[in-house]
Amino acid sequence: MRLAVATVVAFALLAPAALAHDGGQGTYGQVNDKVTTNAGFIVIAFFPLFILLMSLLQWRLEKRKDARKRAAKRRAGAAEWRGGW
Repeated sequence: MRLAVATVVAFALLAPAALAHDGGQGTYGQVNDKVTTNAGFIVIAFFPLFILLMSLLQWRLEKRKDARKRAAKRRAGAAEWRGGW
């Protein structure tokens, strides 16, 4: 546990020096209003698309689960009648 805390603290202290090279510009370079606006639009578009894709994935998985449940119920019902009168 101590090693994990020490590692996180070391990374937190070293991160600003690693990311702010070239006089503090960062990795992208010179940033103006157009770049900032476009980045904001990308963030705005990302979250609804992410939610849509994850919802579609969950819907498909639920559909498969329901199909498996119905198939298991049919198999259980058929086994119940197999040895009847």
